[in-house]
Amino acid sequence: MPETRQIDIDYVARLARLALTDEEKALFSRQLADVLHYVEKLNEVDVDGVEPSAHAFEVVNVWQDDVPARPLPTEAALQNAPAVRDNMFVVPKVVDEA
Repeated sequence: MPETRQIDIDYVARLARLALTDEEKALFSRQLADVLHYVEKLNEVDVDGVEPSAHAFEVVNVWQDDVPARPLPTEAALQNAPAVRDNMFVVPKVVDEA
């Protein structure tokens, strides 16, 4: 059983923008302590000579070769668009000009 840790669960909840009840705070504090205890155990593992990797198994690209082909006709590309203007998709503005 992991030792009890002082975890500022209020601070963590604020970072995650969560409103927690006292019961949730107690539960999540214990769970977070368990996770940190497990990470400490992983730090004890001897990894000398082990090469870093992103995956446990070799990753093979399963995509087909990128072969140039005829482009999709404009009408077909735009047929399901909710809004079109001058043969282009119309999308909501997401950048405010200052």
